[in-house]
Amino acid sequence: MKGATVRELAAQLGLSPATVSRALNGHSHVASSTRRRVLDAASRSIQKEGLVFVRCPYELTDYFGPIVSSVGETLRLHGREMLLDTGGASYHDDVLRRLPSRGEIAGAVLILPPEETSEIEALRASGTPFVVIDPRVRVPKDVLSVSAANFSGSRDATAHLAGLGHRRIGVISAGPVLAAGEARLAGHASALAQVGALVGPELVRYGEPIAATGRKEGGELLDLDSRPTAIVCFNDKVAVGVLEAAADRGLQVPQDLSVVGFDDIDVSRATTPRLTTVRQPLQEMGRMAVTALMRVLDGHEAEALHIELATELVVRDSTAPVS
Repeated sequence: MKGATVRELAAQLGLSPATVSRALNGHSHVASSTRRRVLDAASRSIQKEGLVFVRCPYELTDYFGPIVSSVGETLRLHGREMLLDTGGASYHDDVLRRLPSRGEIAGAVLILPPEETSEIEALRASGTPFVVIDPRVRVPKDVLSVSAANFSGSRDATAHLAGLGHRRIGVISAGPVLAAGEARLAGHASALAQVGALVGPELVRYGEPIAATGRKEGGELLDLDSRPTAIVCFNDKVAVGVLEAAADRGLQVPQDLSVVGFDDIDVSRATTPRLTTVRQPLQEMGRMAVTALMRVLDGHEAEALHIELATELVVRDSTAPVS
């Protein structure tokens, strides 16, 4: 909503413009009854000026689901309708090329888009407003994006292990094919450098971010003559696979091996032991992306082009001092 409309809505409801703005932007410090009043009034008074295309060409799992839900809820608060493109069948669709010609689309939210940088640049050159959440590759400098602080999150995870005395630490990453993988490997190396250790190349493995990768690559790490005392994983699903690989070899976690995940999805609290992991602010990523896009659609300059949201290390039961 444009500023004048916010003021008009505030006057209509007997609220301050700041309260109306907070309600529309999904801030938590607004009473649910007040948020509902604002939402209902906005739905009646806002003229919808085109759909927002939301592309998430993956299954809406416990990683993508919270992001998409947050995007949808925040768009509704802004009086915008969402056109959702999701599921693996659309992964290779050249939808971005066709997007500028679709007159009903006002803007787009692209979640971990599989397209190459050249396709992102072409969409930017077309003048279509859009924002990228969790970029797969490094986006151009003039493209609006929202992501978690992958470097610092990974650095915190490895620093936690180093503080427990671990030095021989294995890594299972998505590798340089993902911008997040590259950043997390750099964060891992930074934390090791702080304690005078190096990343041993034999301790680095790559694979898809699924449990099967953890079982295979984690098993290979644990079968080394000098196995690691800890393994940091690209995400919680990979960490689950590492837990299974350790159990298959009669190793106990965390007594014989410490394991750290990333994301803090539901499975991290359902494992035995419960996973130490790095929490990504998934819902906040969705809210922030929509808020930034709405500012552009309202004719304002983006306050920041590349937004990184802080992560949080969550220490549970899968890490312990080196034995």
